[in-house]
Amino acid sequence: MLSSNLIKVFLPAAAAFALGIALAPLLTHYLFKHKVWKKRVGKTALDGTAAVEFARLRDNGTETSTPRMGGILIWATVLIVTVGLWLLARHVPLPLFEKLDFLSRSQTWIPLFVLVSGALVGFANDLLDIHPSGEKGIHLRTRLLFVTLLSSFVGWWFYAKLGVDSIGIPSDGMLFVGALIVPLFILVSLGLYAGGVIDGIDGLAGGIFSTAFMAYAGIAYFQNQINLAAFSATLTGALLAFLWFNIPPARFWMTETGTMGLTLTLAVIAFMTDTPGNGYGVAALPVIALPLIVTVLSNIIQVTSKKFFGRKVFRIAPLHHHFEAIGWPAYKVTMRYWIISIVCAIIGMIIALLKP
Repeated sequence: MLSSNLIKVFLPAAAAFALGIALAPLLTHYLFKHKVWKKRVGKTALDGTAAVEFARLRDNGTETSTPRMGGILIWATVLIVTVGLWLLARHVPLPLFEKLDFLSRSQTWIPLFVLVSGALVGFANDLLDIHPSGEKGIHLRTRLLFVTLLSSFVGWWFYAKLGVDSIGIPSDGMLFVGALIVPLFILVSLGLYAGGVIDGIDGLAGGIFSTAFMAYAGIAYFQNQINLAAFSATLTGALLAFLWFNIPPARFWMTETGTMGLTLTLAVIAFMTDTPGNGYGVAALPVIALPLIVTVLSNIIQVTSKKFFGRKVFRIAPLHHHFEAIGWPAYKVTMRYWIISIVCAIIGMIIALLKP
């Protein structure tokens, strides 16, 4: 049984990686052919002013020459592998395909639905962002409203359909929260979505997200949530294929069609590896997703300091750009974030698998 479950987790992940590697040249050709990048250089800071420091960091022309929407490779690959194995299991009568099918109502319907929903809204944002008359995509308030509505539905599903009314506290059992599980999930989703701005340096977001989903694949596996582990591993495989082409110099950037779906899916998987899996997936999230959380906090600190004290704490926010601004090469920032992410993933897995 052990080897059978490992095959169910690792084969879809390997398939996603191989498929992603195969599809990337096709996606690259399409993105370059249609010039899927910003038509003008520039970015607005969190307080609404022009981001002068960011413009200085990006004065090498990559803003108007590197394609966006690379996140399509991630969610499209996951969707093809997930649905493809499901179809094979139903139309090709072989035990292997039946075993590899991990699409299930109890474990993978919701995360797949959230991944695709977030990715499609992000795709619409990216389309507007690259249009010569747009440049700003879907208004942030509209995107936050979408995240709130989607997470409200998912939070209700956890509470009403799956009976989730508690969160695990390591070494202390469960904390009953009742219907408050819904607003809690909304807050976590919004927080993780805000961390999506970590997609700002070649290779940075791909490495961090792949490490986080790899950690949750391990957590789900050891909690015997094999379908969820296979889904998380498939996401990891697709992310590694994306990362193969996103390391400096990036062939394309992830942008909103990748980050929106991934951050919201990470929130779903964290909650699904909590009480539904008799684990502590939510308690482990602040550790596993620490780079995303630090990114959000650095933005909050920067905006608060400028508003109330009239000065900046960082040269530029979020934090990874601050390191660039003080002279760190982009590759050094990326690789050090990768190291931190791996350490956080290991510690997070230990926390999630603690038993009282």
